[in-house]
Amino acid sequence: MPFLYRENLDPERDHWMFGHEQGRVARSIVLGQGFANPLFGETGPTAYPAPIYPYFMAGVFKLFGIYSEASAAVIIAVNCLFSALVTIPLYFYARRSFGERTALIAGWLWVIFPYSVYWTIMRIWDTWVTTLLIGILFLLTLKLADSDAISQWAGFGLLWGFTIVLNPVALAMLPGLALWMIYSLRRQGKRWLQPVAVAALCLVAGMVPWMVRNYIVFQKFIPVRDSLGLELYVGNDGNDSSLYDIDSGPWKNDAEWERFRHMGEIAYFDEKGRVAAGYIKAHPGAYALKSLRRLANVWTDFWSLNPKLLADDPYSPLVAALCTLLSILTIWGLWRAFRKDAFGAMPYLIVLLFYPLVYCFTHMADWYRRPIDPIFVVLAAYALDSMAGGKLPLPLRDRVSAACD
Repeated sequence: MPFLYRENLDPERDHWMFGHEQGRVARSIVLGQGFANPLFGETGPTAYPAPIYPYFMAGVFKLFGIYSEASAAVIIAVNCLFSALVTIPLYFYARRSFGERTALIAGWLWVIFPYSVYWTIMRIWDTWVTTLLIGILFLLTLKLADSDAISQWAGFGLLWGFTIVLNPVALAMLPGLALWMIYSLRRQGKRWLQPVAVAALCLVAGMVPWMVRNYIVFQKFIPVRDSLGLELYVGNDGNDSSLYDIDSGPWKNDAEWERFRHMGEIAYFDEKGRVAAGYIKAHPGAYALKSLRRLANVWTDFWSLNPKLLADDPYSPLVAALCTLLSILTIWGLWRAFRKDAFGAMPYLIVLLFYPLVYCFTHMADWYRRPIDPIFVVLAAYALDSMAGGKLPLPLRDRVSAACD
């Protein structure tokens, strides 16, 4: 962190790199302007970012200064803490599914996993608290598939509501996991309707305050965020040279920023959604191909050999090779898991398939997959341990196992 955290303190475009739109809204909160102004001027109330992380950043700004060096150090240190804590649910759900050896291997792999270190420092964003919450929810999913305790399901629903208000993309994997849990309870002869109903009510209760706020402010139903039109547009405007066309959005394009300021947030996002929908309708084949390329990028981190991309990131071929190797091990681990226990392996497949879907249809970025990286690591650890015939050395095994037990 001491070597790299200053990357977030770049003053260009009024400290845009410091949290991007989430940092802007945090500043607005501290200045007494409310949850508003996500870009470069006073444009009024917003539903552009989800609310939880900007309020956390605002608390840090209030204590340590807006866009200050101290605030950057505190926020990044908290991100690093969240990433480190991921090891705990990762260990327990890996042990539950594959045994202690795989759990310990996966835990140590996460400790040295480059993305668990690099992105926590290089980007101030909600990624790492999302990663931790998804890990906890995944562990609870495996546990509650054997339990119909109402109180536990109520807490499960509240935690899901909190996670969705933090990062609504997590919702993509909930239906599949819920159906798996229901089937598990039914085949054990346990009640399922009451626990699921209570969890659903608690989930909605966790989201209602923000939905009500959005309806009062915008006179429109906005569950969490209103930026889907822009997200669709920057990934599907005909420019395929990179993962998404950052220059077509209001963050870097002054003309687009002026349009945002003139039209207002809701109208601007709606317009971008219409333009993107028009392009997709006119070019369905190109859109399908690009969606498949984005899906491949989830598993390989490869986009193209464009000279400009390589000049901007000369290490991208190495990163793509390492990511592809991890994915090969993940697929191998998943295959072995299905051979061992197809029903028990299903939640891992659900997460891997459904979490990235929104990004495949809108646009992809390097850090979007990070919240499900622990699933990749666990399955890769299972593959490695299986390849070694259960003979990989496990330093500190007894002490770690005893501490966790």
